[in-house]
Amino acid sequence: MKTIVEKIIKLRNPDFTLDSALNSEAVFLLIWVQFWSLIRGLKTIFFLRNPKGMLLGKRVGFFNVSKIQWGKFLRLGNDVYISALAKQGIEFGNNVSIGAFSRIIVSTSLNNIGEKIKIGNNVGIGEFAYLGGSGGLEIGDDCIVGQYLSCHPENHNYEDPDISIRHQGVNRKGIKIGKNCWIGSKVTILDSVEIGSGCILAAGSVITKSFPDNSIIGGVPAKLIKMRTYDDYQSDYTGDLLCRKSL
Repeated sequence: MKTIVEKIIKLRNPDFTLDSALNSEAVFLLIWVQFWSLIRGLKTIFFLRNPKGMLLGKRVGFFNVSKIQWGKFLRLGNDVYISALAKQGIEFGNNVSIGAFSRIIVSTSLNNIGEKIKIGNNVGIGEFAYLGGSGGLEIGDDCIVGQYLSCHPENHNYEDPDISIRHQGVNRKGIKIGKNCWIGSKVTILDSVEIGSGCILAAGSVITKSFPDNSIIGGVPAKLIKMRTYDDYQSDYTGDLLCRKSL
């Protein structure tokens, strides 16, 4: 039984191997849960769409399905909600996993709909994520993300004290996250931020500015802690003084 399960999972993740300590009861329950997830994934046929091996948890909801694209083996946990009220929609790559109770919502405003959300291949995002896409959100391939990620590519205008903030409109620049990033739990990323590839974002960080490739970032607001690959570096981002001389 374990061999069969391993072969099936390898269709989604070729490098996967079952832990030798895994007991038969757990394997059976895994098969049972994934079987029903696969059956629920077939409901996309009613939208005249190809499921492509989609695995759906319980109570998964979609809004504006015609604006949603997905690759092979998309996995959505229980109570995930996806709303593609957008100009360009939502795009999932292959082998994307979204944890339970997450919300992927491009926009909620009917008078100023948002841009897009694009998630690359082999991306895993933990439970309770909130991914907004009003100004555009892109997450690169092979990123791994802890619980409670929060992305907000939009800001409210507030300059005029005589007008309610809610009546002053919004401004949007977008968020981009590079490939192969490790994002810890409870990270918040604000509008206009660009995170380079290979970065590590410490748990609980609030990211308010951009960082180059291979940065290790942490804090509120987040600052550069160190680089992953070299000792001598200089940031290309205006306003940062991030030079250090190797001893």
